[in-house]
Amino acid sequence: MKKLQLLFIFLFLGFVFGQYAKAQNTEWQVISYSIKFKIKNVGFNVDGTFAGLAAKIIFDKSKDYGNSIEAAVDAKTINTANKSRDGHLKTADYFDVEKYPKILLKTNVIAKDKDSSYNGYFQLSMKDKVKDVTIPFTFVTTGDKSTLKGSFKINRLDYGVGESSMILSNSVTVFLEVDLIKK
Repeated sequence: MKKLQLLFIFLFLGFVFGQYAKAQNTEWQVISYSIKFKIKNVGFNVDGTFAGLAAKIIFDKSKDYGNSIEAAVDAKTINTANKSRDGHLKTADYFDVEKYPKILLKTNVIAKDKDSSYNGYFQLSMKDKVKDVTIPFTFVTTGDKSTLKGSFKINRLDYGVGESSMILSNSVTVFLEVDLIKK
């Protein structure tokens, strides 16, 4: 009787842990990335980039639950190909990188749209200001590698980045492309 009880317990535990393992979504490691932005200044487009991405991405295209993205970029890495402008953007007037060294993005929910298209509902934190943003993105997988691509717009004033200006647009478009490999 004890052998039968032990067998039942092992089968039950095997089933429970097997279901738990099946429920786990895939964790991905960043192998390369591009974080670009575009803003109008005096009527001309100014392009820039950020670097220093650190991310934890847990994502399984076949599941509607358990997917999450947490990412941070180093605000000090802002680069618009103009050292004088970059220096000014790092000051308290704009990004205040000494006081706020990271720009953070954290998932609220990820919803499947169609095929490899998704809508990510995130909290974007910049300079101690947290706002909800929606980021439509694609997640295309080939073997053990995937590419996540998306773009979104924000109002820089919502985050206290600069002041209202006649020459600098309030609207900033951010473009993301992240190449991943299964961890």
